[in-house]
Formats: sequence, structure tokens, C-alpha cells
Amino acid sequence: MERSVEEISRLATECTCGINHKEILIEQITIKENALVDSVEYLRNKGFKRVMIVCDENTFLAAGKQLNHLLSQQNLHSTICFITPDKNNDVVADEASIVQVFLETPKEVDVFLAVGSGTIHDIVRFVSYKMGKSFISIATAPSVDGFNSIGAPLIIRGMKQTFQLHSPIAVFGDLTVLKNAPPPMIAAGFADMIAKYTALADWKFGHLTAGEPYCPLAAEITEKALTSCVESIDKIAIGDEDGMFILFEALVQSGIAMLLIGHSYPASGGEHHISHYWEMEFLKQGTPQILHGTKVGVTSQLIAKLYKNKVLEVVTSGNYVELNPHLEELSEVINNIPDPKYMQGLLRKLGGDTCPRDLGISDPLIKESLANAHTLRNRFTMLRFLNERVL
Repeated sequence: MERSVEEISRLATECTCGINHKEILIEQITIKENALVDSVEYLRNKGFKRVMIVCDENTFLAAGKQLNHLLSQQNLHSTICFITPDKNNDVVADEASIVQVFLETPKEVDVFLAVGSGTIHDIVRFVSYKMGKSFISIATAPSVDGFNSIGAPLIIRGMKQTFQLHSPIAVFGDLTVLKNAPPPMIAAGFADMIAKYTALADWKFGHLTAGEPYCPLAAEITEKALTSCVESIDKIAIGDEDGMFILFEALVQSGIAMLLIGHSYPASGGEHHISHYWEMEFLKQGTPQILHGTKVGVTSQLIAKLYKNKVLEVVTSGNYVELNPHLEELSEVINNIPDPKYMQGLLRKLGGDTCPRDLGISDPLIKESLANAHTLRNRFTMLRFLNERVL
């Protein structure tokens, strides 16, 4: 790891940002070949005997099957829950999936294993927390930065809601598994990191103009993770073990930054809110879901264009009293957001989707989300500023 949990925890004790930094309860993070073997050894050392594997059919083939075999070799009893897809064959973190895991979990289970990517982890994070059990992250694709966070974005009654729960006690990224992940999921993970360009800008804007809590340490961790991905894009595009290590480590570091402050400020701004708005519209229409990272890779470009044009114009006009003390710093924050075409070029290197039409997003939905997505979360982003103070 670029920075270990121990080092970050030490730096947090020296941080003077004023935020009550959370204790990072992750005991082990392993990113290497054959990390599945290490995960079973970890279970044995912890004394866990009865394990609940939560997966879907694809993640079972990617890692669950081998993991289950390794568990049986060590005489560890495992129960497997295959999350049932919806009518579009999507695995969704909603009430149905949550209830399914509750119903299929034996009461004597010691620990949960989330074998999959973001959606599986969100389901397990909720159920394990409510049952008072620990869970362990077994990543099958470097597709999202939420493996080790405490937040679980869930669809409840058709609305996207994020619940603050708990982190895994350990994270295992088996490079043999990760490098064989579907290319669109690898591109989605990179896109989730690209979204930090606008998320970090939103966070600093909210801090300067509305007193949002801000931690330079968490921002630095996220920015370094983002930079490592961008500087290593050629390695990531090849899809070999070095590239997968860099990408997955960056995603984990982003998760640690969120853990540090107990919230998603460093990683989620207006671009995520628009993505969530689109996701809820897909659910209303009964259309297939799109990978989270894929959506935010596209929405971050929309937001970047809006911020670099409209918000910068407002900031430099000097017409808003709350902005006046910070005009120079705010201008710098916005100017440091990369040009949307640059971001688009990065995504193209990985073969990722780059514009709304690639996702089947209509112009009316784009307009509607830009006008309303800021209401999904009580966070003072530049998108909220435009809609509530300017437009």
C-alpha cells in the first residue's frame, strides 16, 4: 500500500482540521497473487468457523468457487447465497436482495464474505451490520472505490439512499482474479477515480463557501490515488498485474480517505449525484442498470464543463458576497479541474464509455438531472450553488 492504515492513522492524530477522525478498523489489506489463499489463512487465524459467502453467478465463477474449495480444504463450513438478479438480469442493492441474504443466513454464521464488486459489498455491508457480524471484502473486479468504505448506497422504495454502516475488517484483492475482470469493469474503476477531479473541487468549494467540514489529509490521500492512476494509465490499459495493483490500490486508498472522515466528501460530489439521479430513472423505467463507475466517468465530464464555464463566470464576477473572501482560491480550484476532453481521452484509452449517448441518456434527462440532482444529498456542491443561488 502507498500508505498503510497504520501510517494514515498516525497522521490522523496529528491532523488539525477539526474533524473527529474515525478509527480505521481494517486489520489487513492484501493485494497480491493468490490473495484468496491469504484470505482463508486470515479466517483461520481469527478463529472463524462458519462463513457466509454472498455472491452472484458471475462472481462465484470469478472467485467464489475457488474460495469455497479453499475453505473446505481447511474444514471451514461455508454457506453460499447467490443474489437473485432482477428482471433485467441485474444484481441490485435493494430491499429484495437484502431480505434474501437475511433469509438465507444461518444464525450461527461467524462472518460474511462479500465476493464481488460494489453492489455485493453494499448488500453485505448492510446485512452484516444489522446482524452484528463482521464482513470481509473479496474483490472480483477493480470497478469501484467502495470496497472498504462504511457507506452503502441502497435503493429503497425506488430512491437512492446512502446508509453509514461499517467497513470490512479485511480486504483481499487477488491480482489473478482482478486482471481477468471484464474490461468494462476495469474501465469503470478507472472512471470512478477520474470522478475525483470534480468531487475534490466540490468539496473544497463547499468548505470555502458554506463551511463544509474539510480535511487536507483525506483530500491529499484521494488526490495522490487519482494521480497514481492517471500517471499509470498505460499499465492499467494493458490489464496486467502491475496495472491492476495500481488501480485497485488507488481505489482502496480512496476508500480509506472516506473512512478517515466517516463520509464520502473526498470521493463524491455533483457528478455522483447526477449518476444517482440517472440510476433512479433507470429503475423507474425498468431499464438495465449501468456500472456506477461508467456513469460517474460520464457525469464528471458534464460537471467539469458546467463548473469551468458557468461557475467560474459567477466566481470571477464578484457579485456573490459569500464568495468574495475566497475569489482567488475558488478560481484556482475550478481552473485546476481538467478539460472534459482530456478526461474523455483518458477513458477512451481504456475503452470506456465517454458520453451520455453511449449510455442511452436523453437530452431531457440530462437537463432534468442538472436541475434536480443536487437535492439527493445535503451537500453544498457547485451544482447546488448554481441551482439555489444563481439560476
